[in-house]
Amino acid sequence: MGNSLFANCCRQVTDLLFQPRSSGSPDERSPLLPKSPTSCTVFSEMPEAAQCAGLYPDIIPSEAVTGNLQKGTKYIQDLSETKDKEGMVTVCDKSGLSPGIGTVGLLQRTEASHAVTVLPADLGDRPAGLVDHAQSLEACQSCVKLEDRGLAHRSCRREEHVAAADSDAGSGAHSTGQGHGEGQAAVHLDTTPVAPDSVLECRGPVSSPGSPGTLSSALPASAGKTLPAPSAVVLPVPPGEVSPKARDTSAGFVTEPTTCPSRRSSCRLGSQAQVLPSKQQQQKKKRGKKKLLLSEHPSGVALMNGSGLHDSLKGEKDARQNGHEEADPGEDGNDQEVIVIQDTGFTVKICAPGIEPFSLQVSPQEMVQEIHQVLMDREDTCHRTCFSLQLDGNVLDNFAELKTIEGLQEGSLLKVVEEPYTVREARIHVRHIRDLLKSLDPSDAFNGVDCNSLSFLSVFTEGDLGDSGKRKKKGTEMEQIDCTPPEHILPGSKERPLCALQPQNRDWKPLQCLKVLTMSGWNPPPGNRKMHGDLMYLYVITVEDRHVSITASTRGFYLNQSTAYNFNPKPANPSFLSHSLVELLNQISPTFKKNFSALQKKRVQRHPFERIATPFQVYSWTAPQAEHAMDCVRAEDAYTSRLGYEEHIPGQTRDWNEELQTTRELPRKNLPERLLRERAIFKVHSDFTAAATRGAMAVIDGNVMAINPSEETKMQMFIWNNIFFSLGFDVRDHYKDFGGDVAAYVAPTNDLNGVRTYNAVDVEGLYTLGTVVVDYRGYRVTAQSIIPGILEREQEQSVIYGSIDFGKTVVSHPKYLELLEKTSRPLKIQKHKVLNDKNEEVELCSSVECKGIIGNDGRHYILDLLRTFPPDLNFLPVEGEEMPEECKKMGFPKQHRHKLCCLRQELVDAFVEHRYLLFMKLAALQLMQQKANKQESSIALENGASPENGAADSKRPESEDGKIDDSVTGLDQVKELAETIASDEGTVDPKSREVIRNACKAVGSISDTSFDIRFNPDIFSPGVRFPESSKEEVQDQKQLLKDAAAFLLSCQIPGLVKDCLDHTVLPMDGATLAEAMHQRGINMRYLGKVINFITKTPGRAQLDHIFKIGISELITRSAKHIFKTYLQGVELSGLSAAISHFLNCFLSSFPNPIAHLPADELVSKKKNKKRKNRNLGNADNTAWASMTPQELWKNICSEAKNYFDFSLECENADQAAEVYNLQKITLLREISLKTGVQILLKEYNFDNRHKPTFTEEDILNIFPVVKHVNPKASDAFHFFQSGQAKVQQGFLKEGCELINEALNLFNNVYGAMHVEICACLRLLARLNYIMGDYSEALSNQQKAVLMSERVLGIEHPNTIQEYMHLALYCFANSQLSTALNLLYRARYLMLLVFGEDHPEMALLDNNIGLVLHGVMEYDLSLRFLENALAISSKYHGSKSLKVALSHHLVARVYESKAEFRSALQHEKEGYTIYKNQLGEHHEKTKESSEYLKYLTQQAVALQRTMNEIYKNGSNANIMPLKFTAPSMASVLEQLNIINGILFIPLSQKDLENLKAEVQRRQQLQESMKSGEQVEAEDKAVEEKEAEPSMPSAAIPLTQSSA
Repeated sequence: MGNSLFANCCRQVTDLLFQPRSSGSPDERSPLLPKSPTSCTVFSEMPEAAQCAGLYPDIIPSEAVTGNLQKGTKYIQDLSETKDKEGMVTVCDKSGLSPGIGTVGLLQRTEASHAVTVLPADLGDRPAGLVDHAQSLEACQSCVKLEDRGLAHRSCRREEHVAAADSDAGSGAHSTGQGHGEGQAAVHLDTTPVAPDSVLECRGPVSSPGSPGTLSSALPASAGKTLPAPSAVVLPVPPGEVSPKARDTSAGFVTEPTTCPSRRSSCRLGSQAQVLPSKQQQQKKKRGKKKLLLSEHPSGVALMNGSGLHDSLKGEKDARQNGHEEADPGEDGNDQEVIVIQDTGFTVKICAPGIEPFSLQVSPQEMVQEIHQVLMDREDTCHRTCFSLQLDGNVLDNFAELKTIEGLQEGSLLKVVEEPYTVREARIHVRHIRDLLKSLDPSDAFNGVDCNSLSFLSVFTEGDLGDSGKRKKKGTEMEQIDCTPPEHILPGSKERPLCALQPQNRDWKPLQCLKVLTMSGWNPPPGNRKMHGDLMYLYVITVEDRHVSITASTRGFYLNQSTAYNFNPKPANPSFLSHSLVELLNQISPTFKKNFSALQKKRVQRHPFERIATPFQVYSWTAPQAEHAMDCVRAEDAYTSRLGYEEHIPGQTRDWNEELQTTRELPRKNLPERLLRERAIFKVHSDFTAAATRGAMAVIDGNVMAINPSEETKMQMFIWNNIFFSLGFDVRDHYKDFGGDVAAYVAPTNDLNGVRTYNAVDVEGLYTLGTVVVDYRGYRVTAQSIIPGILEREQEQSVIYGSIDFGKTVVSHPKYLELLEKTSRPLKIQKHKVLNDKNEEVELCSSVECKGIIGNDGRHYILDLLRTFPPDLNFLPVEGEEMPEECKKMGFPKQHRHKLCCLRQELVDAFVEHRYLLFMKLAALQLMQQKANKQESSIALENGASPENGAADSKRPESEDGKIDDSVTGLDQVKELAETIASDEGTVDPKSREVIRNACKAVGSISDTSFDIRFNPDIFSPGVRFPESSKEEVQDQKQLLKDAAAFLLSCQIPGLVKDCLDHTVLPMDGATLAEAMHQRGINMRYLGKVINFITKTPGRAQLDHIFKIGISELITRSAKHIFKTYLQGVELSGLSAAISHFLNCFLSSFPNPIAHLPADELVSKKKNKKRKNRNLGNADNTAWASMTPQELWKNICSEAKNYFDFSLECENADQAAEVYNLQKITLLREISLKTGVQILLKEYNFDNRHKPTFTEEDILNIFPVVKHVNPKASDAFHFFQSGQAKVQQGFLKEGCELINEALNLFNNVYGAMHVEICACLRLLARLNYIMGDYSEALSNQQKAVLMSERVLGIEHPNTIQEYMHLALYCFANSQLSTALNLLYRARYLMLLVFGEDHPEMALLDNNIGLVLHGVMEYDLSLRFLENALAISSKYHGSKSLKVALSHHLVARVYESKAEFRSALQHEKEGYTIYKNQLGEHHEKTKESSEYLKYLTQQAVALQRTMNEIYKNGSNANIMPLKFTAPSMASVLEQLNIINGILFIPLSQKDLENLKAEVQRRQQLQESMKSGEQVEAEDKAVEEKEAEPSMPSAAIPLTQSSA
């Protein structure tokens, strides 16, 4: 398998390295256009080459690895010889290393650093120069290590400047980036937006239709996402103009060769302002202190900050086609701002009362506040909260930056001075002590409060991993490892226990320090005691059962003489006045003293990622039975409206709207400003989401008074904590024409999508409302921030743009038109005119429902963005409109429940992209016809085609290569042409103009001089009328919408299914399937169609897993729809009974479950007849109790038919499980996640026919399901993308540095916990591993696992993947038992989430089998490997290279067991596959045949020995047989292969050959001018290259078709 890929990659490399091209011409192969048809698997005789690339999500794709790693070193030598700049540029040019990268200048300085690239191969024995380099890299990483202990508090501190280069070329999300070189068209990984799993996993959009690493990866067609900029031109830097300064356009990072303070550290190729290492950072690693916001630079490195994305929106030229950015090298230098930050850390001494002075590493950027936070988190000072820091007797200001404090320097002594308490300080102190006591208690995570969530990694790694681990085991101690997996994990096991999901963590059995700590009933102190300094009273019961009352006074805490019933505030005797509550409790309770210190020791040992709060709350769908303990703080919080840190904010309630809008107005000219702004936006959004969720729950639970209490319950609206809440019902027949309540239910989510989109476009001066949609207890609540002044006026007066009655009265406003016009290009919205009720034309640049209101603060707000995107005609039948053929075939248009169906933004983008390609092809064809006609009359070309595209090719269109090559050059001409026309120069001949005009017309562009597709969102809107004048335009728009609807059915759905078939998309559960659909712009209402499409696909068996996920998603979604209305009829007291009854009907085999009505518990004596029904639902509150399983399943089937147009063939849960092979436990997980139900962690027996599965005691809680805006860290994201691109080109080192930089920036914006940081860490770990730094890989991957558990959930498919990666790195670090535990955990989670029959399970079982083989557990190993073999054969076809590899692994285990016959049998199977797929002479085939020979010899030897024994009995002369236990190295090698990492060592000779080859190519190229010859030559060379003798470079091989 490896080799087919390898040969494949080599061919890519040679293609990329040696593209025939003259040094001066612009890039001839637009990154948009594939070189050959999209199927392009490179070797036709090897269809498997593509398939064997399936499984792995985020491999380091091996685009140009071979070449570039080598090129790096060779060029440096070449260039140090060629001193003249021109020579230099041509060398770069021909090799595809573009001078734009800033290579030229950097290479001129190569004498300073020879360590430009480090191959994984030579990490072992690198020369001294390389060592420094590697250390500098480690230092960089260490500065990001958050081995801190004070993380949680850091998020609220004020911001500091972070200097890092501004990624300018990356700033337009689609910019081609001049840095990406000429030949490297295939490197456009960075064009897809991140969905948690897309780019980050290289799983979604990134994967290309071609084979691994073919040039077609320039076309993430599957993604439905924008491709690299259609209109971008990559200009090579003309040879004469490269300045000696390295001008790195892609980062706007300028470094003068002379200013490098240390010659080595700053001369890193493409380092893009990496945080430079320093000793301090090494120490920082040791100090328990988080440095999120720090970027250190030695003095003298100037950082240029470019204008970036935000300004590019202002200066967008018309030539930028349809919102794509051009990379224009010229713009880079203007309005730059240089920020030089000199920042070296220093050490201060801290002297606190009662302990020895200690040193603390600080940075000048920090605020004094942060030292406070560190002290409150340190084990020995954590009990202090009310203190000041003094330097030479002067109190330091908490909010001052350290660098502004006079006299503070290296070695200064800071004194911790206890300050007098105030009521606020006393409360903070008690709260802090309570937090310390609860620090190991998981109840907050189970209850889903305060952004706590669960993590179980430490249970499986037995403490920390890596060097700090408790057991530093080496491979020698293998005997003691217990490898037996739990019974339920073994292949073929049918039981799916639930309790194992949340194993009991030993740390959770909390050490009890106190029985009770609570506020006393004597609070607040009476006036006379206030004047004695009493602030409040506490009541404590110690573990020894001593009841004490404590006074908190201004001087500290002391015991008083009060009891539960008598108030006596006089101090007790002895009173032990202590400044800290902990010191007081230590004196009165020995157990407290012992347990508290043990607890703090444990607390600081936990990984910080286990304790930091997540940005958004994650809820767990199961929880163990927990006893409810007394907790004063919790009780207080429940009844005060504390949100976030209210009591720390003067003025109490927050003005959310003001905060949300002010953060948007922050400046964004350079990187530090943008980081500050994005960070503020993110923080406010996450706080707002938490507040809105809490408010929505309070509204539904009836804790908030309505602002219109006299109206019917459904129509009530609420205001709480400056947030406006409304329910998802159709109030005042507003949505009557759109589907009533159903429409009112979907409108908020559509509106939220609109808000997301407008926020992402981020136009200055245009404001949206903070919006959160919460589904809770069957109701949908929309929470919005309040526009200032809106409540005082009537809606009619406020709306100055748009319509409040769906298009009857419409108004417009010039300022709004101007603002919305800026969004119309990126959002593809067409400016259009509509008629109002007086038949006047009104111009709009959005849908009519979109309202514009100017608030009292003078800001321009837009709201009601529910129709931002065009309608989906497949679900909107319109009288007299004929749908395209493709739609009719699939049974569309279909009447949907509401008329608000719109296309997703991803679909609109994919459609426009698709049209753009069509446009280019049409224009190119016409140009070629013109060209052919012209050539007949032998007129020279006017539009400057370069000489190599000479006449020779175009006359033989029949020669395949000629055609391809020609259309490519044709397309380039089209590009040039389109740009010249757009820039409106008069130089273009009319014929060419006509070509463009025709192409525009054909694809439906709204302009006839350039490609520009936009949609009119009001088409087919009931009630909207268009003026006569725009009749034709409206017709075109209708056609465009029909085409888009057809495109979804004919391209996107088949595309999705094809990607599933290739295993480039590997959903494991409903959520990941939905995500894959959404990335391609397919709405969930098409789920039935997707499943139908799968059933008709030829390779149906290979799509089994997708079919199964699809069906279970369909069933659970239908059940969720029913559950929603079901719950609305239930009053609060009957909730647990109702939910358990529903689950019994849904999943239990018990035929007639009976609901327990809540009245049983408490029967009121007097029935109160007058009680007015204030419940939101139906009058009959017990209707839910009569539901039966038969009725529920009947409803589910009809819901599936009506909503998804899919016919389910089952009448109850058992049938469903049987017919569709579903697991009930998986259905339970899916329905719980979708509805927010939390159930008790215990074993449920679903199949018992004698009693129901669930009782009401099993329902623990119901959580809200929250949808909100996710603000993005744009700069960090661009760094991340450039890093990925670099890695794909094979510049691992540079990629690693960029990704480290991205990690810094992500941390800056998001704080320490976020999905994107998780992806960053995963990729870093993978790079560390490939570059041979196993322990660093382990540490980064451990963080990735913890973060995935905390942010996505403990059994999210992503977490399962992370566990697998971590196991591999553990194995490489010789932690075998840990590796096995992690793999077993991953397998258990996968069984729970999906079941056994999934392609990813094959990979997992291969991993487990290999590790077991390594520890000599052969029988166990075989069970897993043979299961993997069966699954691979099913999903990849029995002839695939993956299956061949599987056979080989099984054969190896049989060989170790000395069962040679079985070993031979399997190896023969493998050999046959290799021979058929790769041919006799392929390396793999040869290896396999060698191994067969060896096995045969062994078998013969064994037989001889046996015969000898039979013949001569016990005195036989026995030859010792070789039974080989596998070496760890060989196991690791196999593990790397199956996980898609392959190292191929390079010898010096290979390098020489490669160099000679490069020179030969260059000479060839110069000598040949005609393209035809070069191609022939190229072919010959490629054939030669494809032979196994080819010199091979180190390729981190990929298994994803990246």
